[in-house]
Amino acid sequence: MRQYSVDLTPPWKKPKPVPEVPAEPGLVVEEPGTGFCGAVIRCEAGTVTLEDRFGKHRVFPLEPSGFLLEGRVVTLVRPSSGAPVRPSRTASGSVAVPGARARVARAGRIYVEGRHDAELVEKVWGDDLRIEGVVVEYLGGVDDLPAVVADFAPGPDARLGVLVDHLVPGSKEWRIARSVTGEHALVVGHPYIDVWEAVKPSVLGIDAWPRVPHGQDWKTGVCRALGWPPENTGAVWQAILTRVTSYRDLEPELLGRVEELIDFVTGSGGA
Repeated sequence: MRQYSVDLTPPWKKPKPVPEVPAEPGLVVEEPGTGFCGAVIRCEAGTVTLEDRFGKHRVFPLEPSGFLLEGRVVTLVRPSSGAPVRPSRTASGSVAVPGARARVARAGRIYVEGRHDAELVEKVWGDDLRIEGVVVEYLGGVDDLPAVVADFAPGPDARLGVLVDHLVPGSKEWRIARSVTGEHALVVGHPYIDVWEAVKPSVLGIDAWPRVPHGQDWKTGVCRALGWPPENTGAVWQAILTRVTSYRDLEPELLGRVEELIDFVTGSGGA
């Protein structure tokens, strides 16, 4: 006698099996019922804990077909090691997302005054910015800001954030910054004469950044005071940058301003 399959459903009508994915640290998934999207920071018997980019935690049950991974329904399972997982971190302190692709660039941008400033932002926040799709542009000086803002024409879907050096109330730079700041454009400044000062002295093995007499080039004066080669401040900066490995090496006055700009441009800092 011929043997017939009990299931007579045509193959093209059968539901595709839902893949099982280990809940490894840093894996970013979405819980469709709540819309909560975050990275795995802990997986224990029957539950997984997710952390979103703002540090908020949510615990969800490990149910079949319970999550979305890059838009596809998946079943999260406990990693084979059976041990609770812990996430790795980016240089900025955010949860790292191994293998994550850079998001398509947003219309919004962050402009950073000074090449050294831009290089420091890239080193510490580069991974975060690529995942968020935020492009950082170089700003030659605050005097160029009105033209940059006018040309950019910031709007609800194209916010503009700007980081400038040594923004002192009442100064010419401060007045320019105020003139272009609006609902969709935000200009913030750190208090340092130069972004070198935003690196903690202890990271470089010095007690403090030297005081440089008014009217003297700050970088040159610092190099002379510390016995660094004043004729090549570019090389000195590269040596400083090499010593910076994470946000812990930077002063909080800079950290807060950069995070503020990222939140503003991505729309999480309010309109």
